[in-house]
Amino acid sequence: MVKKVVIVGAGPCGLLLAHYLLSRGEKYEIDIYERRSDPIIVSFSTSRTYPISLNERGMRALRKIEGLEEVVKSRSLEVTGTIFHQKNGKTRLTPRNKSLFTLDRTSLAIVLLEKLNQKYDKSKLNLNFNCQCTSVDLVAKTVTLKNVVEASPVEEKHEFTVDYDLLIGADGANSQIRENFFAIKNFECEQKYVPNDYKSIFLPRPNENSGINLEQGKIHSWILNDSTLIVLLHQQDGSMSGVVLFLHKKNQIVNLSSTEEVLTFFQNNFPEVYQMMPREEAEAFLTRPVSRILTIRCNRYHQGDSVLLLGDAAHAVSSSIGQGCNAALEDVVLFDNLLDEYSDNIEEVIEQFTVRRKQDAHALVELGDNAFPSTMGLFIEFIFRENIAKTLHKLFPHRFSPSLSELIFETIVPYSEILNSYKGWISKVKKSNAKL
Repeated sequence: MVKKVVIVGAGPCGLLLAHYLLSRGEKYEIDIYERRSDPIIVSFSTSRTYPISLNERGMRALRKIEGLEEVVKSRSLEVTGTIFHQKNGKTRLTPRNKSLFTLDRTSLAIVLLEKLNQKYDKSKLNLNFNCQCTSVDLVAKTVTLKNVVEASPVEEKHEFTVDYDLLIGADGANSQIRENFFAIKNFECEQKYVPNDYKSIFLPRPNENSGINLEQGKIHSWILNDSTLIVLLHQQDGSMSGVVLFLHKKNQIVNLSSTEEVLTFFQNNFPEVYQMMPREEAEAFLTRPVSRILTIRCNRYHQGDSVLLLGDAAHAVSSSIGQGCNAALEDVVLFDNLLDEYSDNIEEVIEQFTVRRKQDAHALVELGDNAFPSTMGLFIEFIFRENIAKTLHKLFPHRFSPSLSELIFETIVPYSEILNSYKGWISKVKKSNAKL
């Protein structure tokens, strides 16, 4: 019997899941509902976006669907290391053994959508944009949605209800599907904001005569004593984009009140960035909204025999370790493996997903909060520790584990094992962050 799967959320996680389920033959038909417009047709504002970095976890998940990895790589920039820029103008390069592939989230979603549209017709897949979930009836197994733009044709109803055999909440950190779990006893979910807020930043390709030479294929970062951090990556057209991260309280950014103040701030603190920043970007940066990152830690990801949370809806994480999208795509791999193991018995699969994923998901949030320090003093110590760990692992690979950054960015070692290997350092950073 064909099972109807309703996926709420057409981000990379929800779209990749559709690929996986539809590749399992005639077992599933898929309805996807997304609050935003179709990104292939409508361009999104970039005011709150930042590039994502796919490592082996994410690429392995894409690799299982024929052709996806190649297309994603063709639209990404390969990153082979990180360059830390110091106040005195000197730099420190941290190379990577395995490359990262960076692109913006919308570009990844477009690749996944294009492949779905090429491979499947409406008999197996229905994509529905501009549809917002408003409620879920867990007993009747129905989900109610509404059109968030003017309905066309006119006879379409503004609000409608669909039934499901399996409901997937892949609708992000502010998941509406997860909200319905609170009506059931014994569901616990910790939701908190990370200490750092951020603003996106977009810089044009430097003029060839400017003398600015920020090497392509590298992540570029700068940090101030007050913990203000800039992370920039090149795009394929030679421009750069990234984020300025700063403490929610006692920061310089929110006090900037004019374009001149913005330019002066960058000139005094990040001169390389200032040289690349046109006045138009300074004006845009001033009015660009401040964004916050919500982290999520739940005691379970399923409800009853037919509802499951994936990705940020289940375990939203700080962007500091670049694992949000990678972990979400890894969720899809685990779910698919469980379908194999339990012969597509959905009730057992979703229950086992909570059992198998919870420890790693909780560790992921802990790593995101406390793997990388927010103070200059600990940041210097972190670089020192990284260099020692890399040297010892290279000399004695069976006695010393890879460095923390190598484990996070270059391996598929479970997050819980990474946390256990570096629990002393994590505890130290956690105490420091608590003071901030």
